[in-house]
Amino acid sequence: MTLLKQPAATSPARPAARTRTRRGRTDRKPRILISVTALFFALLYLPIAVVALFSFNSKKSLTVFGGFSLRWYRAFVHDDVLIASLGTSLRISLVAMAGSVLLGVALALGLVRCRTRLGSLAGLIMLVPLITPEIVTGVASMLLFKGLGVALSTATVMLSEITFSISYVTVILRSRVAALNPEVEEAAMDLGATRWQAVRLVTLPALLPAVLASAVLIFALVFDDFVLAYFTTGVDPQPLSVRIYSAIRFGVQPTINAVGTLMLAGSIALIALALFIPRLFGRRGGLDLLSGE
Repeated sequence: MTLLKQPAATSPARPAARTRTRRGRTDRKPRILISVTALFFALLYLPIAVVALFSFNSKKSLTVFGGFSLRWYRAFVHDDVLIASLGTSLRISLVAMAGSVLLGVALALGLVRCRTRLGSLAGLIMLVPLITPEIVTGVASMLLFKGLGVALSTATVMLSEITFSISYVTVILRSRVAALNPEVEEAAMDLGATRWQAVRLVTLPALLPAVLASAVLIFALVFDDFVLAYFTTGVDPQPLSVRIYSAIRFGVQPTINAVGTLMLAGSIALIALALFIPRLFGRRGGLDLLSGE
């Protein structure tokens, strides 16, 4: 009797091998994208690294590195003009931080609690400074002060920075206020607290992590700001960023490298602190700060 040949069973090894091959090709990262990303970060951070390196140069040269030295940092400490500008920048940052946080908290509470069309319109207007080029804001602020006959000074810089920074504080705090349970505040009023006492004793303590984080972030942003300070500052004393620009116009000095490195290190430390503050209060930190969580 003739035995019929059974058709050969399809081996599952080949499809599995093909699947693994296709999956391996999919998971493989394109080399061109890695190269473009590396080139982007190199172009972005290499000049900053060069400035930081030459701030420790023992020679008075911006092209030849003669060895590590703190010569230019000591020169910065003994430069009365730069130290005075540093003090001016610190005062402007502190005042702008306090004013923008105070007004930003009130604005965030009002935008969340106001359910009318006027509240929606105010929320839209609040976002305008975030999308407006800073140079436009700087020129507009200068023209406003000139039109009102107000002389440009440190006070005008403070007013401009406060106005510009309110939107950042409001954006950070607005979603945090919306996440609060209004029943907690209502319970406090049922227990005898007034509206203001409920806000002061219940709502504001719940917002404290986001308020502190936004305050530190605003301080860092205002301290490094140049465009708005340039258009609204007076002759003297000038903020540190404007003073550095004025010095660079007559030639880059090695002291400027030391000042820039210190400003960069201070800004990085402040932003890291702002991102870490929510974790101190048992909340998520990191980039969640931008959403006020």
